Amino acid sequence: MRNSNTLKVLLFTRDASNNPEKLTIYARITVNGKRAEISLKRYVSVNEWDENKGRLHGLTHKARLLNSYLDEVYLNGEKIGSHEGGFTPFQFEITHKVNAGNNTLIVKVNNQRKENGLPGVGYDWLNFGGITRDVGLIETNDAFIEDYFIQLQKGSLSNVLGWVQLNGAKTNQKITIKIPELNLKHKTKTDDKGFAHIEFDSKFTLWSPETPKLYKVVIESETDAVEDSIGFRSIEVKGSEIFLNNKPIFLKAVNIHEENPLKGTRAFSKEDAKMLLNAAKELGCNLVRLAHYPHSENMVKEAEKMGLMVWDELPIYQHIKFSDSLVPQKMETMLKEMVARDKNRAAVTIWSLSNETYSSTPNRNEALISLTNKCKALDSTRLISHVINTQGYANNTFTVRDSLYKYSDIVAINEYIGWYIPWQGSPSDTEWESDFPDKPVFISEFGGEALYGNNDLPSDEAANWTEGYQEQIYKYQVEMFKTVPNLVGVCPWILFDYKSLGRMNQLYQNGYNRKGLLSENGEKKKAWYVMKDYFNEK
Repeated sequence: MRNSNTLKVLLFTRDASNNPEKLTIYARITVNGKRAEISLKRYVSVNEWDENKGRLHGLTHKARLLNSYLDEVYLNGEKIGSHEGGFTPFQFEITHKVNAGNNTLIVKVNNQRKENGLPGVGYDWLNFGGITRDVGLIETNDAFIEDYFIQLQKGSLSNVLGWVQLNGAKTNQKITIKIPELNLKHKTKTDDKGFAHIEFDSKFTLWSPETPKLYKVVIESETDAVEDSIGFRSIEVKGSEIFLNNKPIFLKAVNIHEENPLKGTRAFSKEDAKMLLNAAKELGCNLVRLAHYPHSENMVKEAEKMGLMVWDELPIYQHIKFSDSLVPQKMETMLKEMVARDKNRAAVTIWSLSNETYSSTPNRNEALISLTNKCKALDSTRLISHVINTQGYANNTFTVRDSLYKYSDIVAINEYIGWYIPWQGSPSDTEWESDFPDKPVFISEFGGEALYGNNDLPSDEAANWTEGYQEQIYKYQVEMFKTVPNLVGVCPWILFDYKSLGRMNQLYQNGYNRKGLLSENGEKKKAWYVMKDYFNEK
C-alpha cells in the first residue's frame, strides 16, 4: 500500500496594523524572539519573517511529527531535510533559509513500508499515511535551552538527578531550576559545551496511579526559560517483583493501537487520547501498553494526567532484517528520538525495545543486545523489556528459553492459548519451566477474536467467533494466571477492535482484528466483564 501526499503552506505577512493578511486555518503562530523553528506537528504553522528580529530556526518536530514513514521537507524549492520513521520526533533548522515576505513550505510524505524498515513489510494494523500528528513553529533566542532531563535517581524517592543542555552562541551560563509549589530553587552553571549537571533533594508528593501528581518545573538560563509539568516517581525490579515508589505493584494493563475506532482514523488529538484512555480506566487499568510503536505525545501526556503508567514501544516488530547494515542505525535513531521525547514523563515506566522477534533471525541477538545497552546509557531510571512469543507449550507446560530475556528486566510473554493453540489440559494445572526463574513475568498479550453481538451460534467452537467463546478464553486465562510464577501483571490484546487489512474473514472480520474487548463502536463484549472483574480483585 502506498500513499504519497504533498502539503503546501504559504507563510503569511502582516499589514501595518500587525493584522495577518493571509491565514492558514490550522496555523500556530509564535513570533517573539530571535530564532524560530518549524516544528512538524500535525499542521505546519508559519509566521512572518523579519530579519531584524534575529534568526529563524527550522522545521522541527519537537511539537511532534509526521506519521508517514519517509518524509522530505522543502522550503522555497530547497530540500532542507528528510526523516525515516513514522512515530518519533524530528526537526530541521531554517534560520538562514527563510526569505523576507512569502515562503513556500512543501512536505512530501510516503507511508510505503520497506524491507529494511521499522517495522518491515509485515504488520497487523492499518498502515495510516499522510500527516497525522501535530506540526508547529518554534522560536528561540540565539542561545537557548535545547534539552533537559529532570527525574528521580534510580531507587530514590527524594534525590533528583539530571542535566540541562544549552545550544547557540553563549554556552557558559547560569542555570536555575525552580519548583514554585515546593519553594525550591536550585542553581548551577553550564560548562564550555553548554552542559550542566543537576542534582538536588526535595520531599515530593510522588506520582502514582492513585495520585498522579505533576509539578510545575521552570528551567531558566540567562537567555531562555522553559516550563514543564513533571512528576517524580521511582520504578524498579527487586527480586521477582516490580516496585513503584518502593511498593510492590501489579500491572493491570491493556494493549492499545493508535486508532480512534469511533472515527476510523489515526488517534492523534487530546480528545482521541482521552476516549481511549477513559476506556482503559473504566476497565480498571493502571498501565497502557502503547503498541507497537510510540504513540502521539498527546497520548502519553493525557495518560500521565490520568494516572496511567505507559509502556513505550519501538516498532521493532516480528520479521526485522537485523542483518541489514542500515537497520541497527535506524533502531538507534528511533530509540534516541523516543527517549528524547518522553524521558521527563513520569508515567513512562517501561521502554519496550522489540516485539515478537525470533532468535533464529540472523544478527537478532547482537543487534538487540547492543540496543539494550544503548537504552540503559540513555536512561537508567526505567525498566527495559523485550516481548517474545517463542515459548514452547506442550503437555500443558510452558517452556521459556529465549536468551534475550537475560537483557530484559521482565519476562514479557505473548501467548494465545485457547485461540491459536488449544488448551492441552486444565488451565489451573498449567506448569512452567523457565531459564529465568527469578525474574518478574508479565503476560503482555493474550485473547481471541469475537464479533460483538454474535451470540446465537454454539460457543464451544472457535470457528463461530462468538462472544461466548472469547469469554471462555478469558475465564481459562484467569485460571491459568494463578499458576504463573512471579506474575507481576497481565495485558489483554486488545482494548478495541481495530482495522487490519490482513483480517479478511468475510463473515466476522471484514478488515478488522476482532480481539478487542470493545467493538469498533465501543460496545462491551462479554470478555470485557471477565477482565474488569479480574482487575477489580487485584
